Amino acid sequence: MTDAPLPELMPDASVADPYGTLDPATLRHPDSLKWTAYREGVIPLWVADMDYPVAPPIVAALQERLTRGLGYHQLLGDLTLSTALRQHLATQGLTDLPEDGLTFLPGVVPGLYAAVNGLTEPGEPVLTMTPIYHPFHLGITEQGRRVAAAPLREGEVRWEIDWEALESAAEGARLLMLCHPHNPTGRVWDAAELARLRDFVLEHDLYVVSDELHADLRYTDAPFEAFAADPRVRDRTLTLTGPAKAYNTAGLGIGAMVGHDPALVKRVKTAAGGLMGHPSALSVTAWQAALREGGPWLADTVRYLRGNRDVMAAFLQAQLPWVRFSPPEATYLAWLDLRAHPRAGEIQKFLLEEAKIAIHDGPIFAPEDLKPRYQGYIRLNFATSRALLIEALERMAGALGVIE
Repeated sequence: MTDAPLPELMPDASVADPYGTLDPATLRHPDSLKWTAYREGVIPLWVADMDYPVAPPIVAALQERLTRGLGYHQLLGDLTLSTALRQHLATQGLTDLPEDGLTFLPGVVPGLYAAVNGLTEPGEPVLTMTPIYHPFHLGITEQGRRVAAAPLREGEVRWEIDWEALESAAEGARLLMLCHPHNPTGRVWDAAELARLRDFVLEHDLYVVSDELHADLRYTDAPFEAFAADPRVRDRTLTLTGPAKAYNTAGLGIGAMVGHDPALVKRVKTAAGGLMGHPSALSVTAWQAALREGGPWLADTVRYLRGNRDVMAAFLQAQLPWVRFSPPEATYLAWLDLRAHPRAGEIQKFLLEEAKIAIHDGPIFAPEDLKPRYQGYIRLNFATSRALLIEALERMAGALGVIE
């Protein structure tokens, strides 16, 4: 390991860095869970929100909205938002959505829970692929179902679906919970994988709930293909989406559930009943503005995130070559394998104490029986300034040291 940061990784002073002035003292405001969960001096790279300011068109729209009353908004469905969202989803292959094929939610996570509740019975297995964003397995176990887990396989260059494991886990399942793009590995399932997965779903007569929340945070040039883009699986698939990740508005809870079978959408929405609640007036305004005017900001942000991803990959290769890492194809989340380290059994605690960085511990992303499989993995959020990211990586390298 070198004693100093690699010069080529440092921000170029001659190039304007739009987020170069991000200051931990400012980011650590009392409303930020991310920055106040740990003591001062810790760089938080854990929970999935970005350190970047919200897009100016969204801020302007929210400010304008506050000049008018905050009574009940269009609870039966905001036509302006639904029209814009339908147009956006059509670019991802979700064309010809029926009139009753879109319903708004207070977020994507309630949609995951509602799908489990509405499409399965207590005691039944629910199929998903691990590691997985923890509300997937919590939405199963907290409602009295069983996780039928098919662990992903670590391939030569990226994480891959283990088709044998998927086949084995599918016995007795009626629902597949899919994460596309995948959190935490950052995979965007490609056309061949999606085609095979659709064949699998049809063969096993499965319903599918597909969380596509990170679809607009991709680093690949190919257009995004929703799971339900194929007409063969449209009537058995519910797609969940929202603006929270792409536009950094997690504090304004809103999401949508869309499907080509209105009866299926109604069945799942009805299963949650009044427990689910509804989006707020301000969250509707924010999503409208994002779809209407947020494109340039999003494109710039994705370019910056891609740069952060590449900086991290180069740093790890140069200074921590023993850390296994497949650069994500989407999301701003990195899934790192630190199992070779002597302190892998307590890696989150070790990095917090020795490097003063906060990350998500790997076992969080698996149900109880599989948690040991992911001990020594971490999920790291790189949606911060390049300078803060490099500082965090240097701290990590200094704490972890050299492993022969």
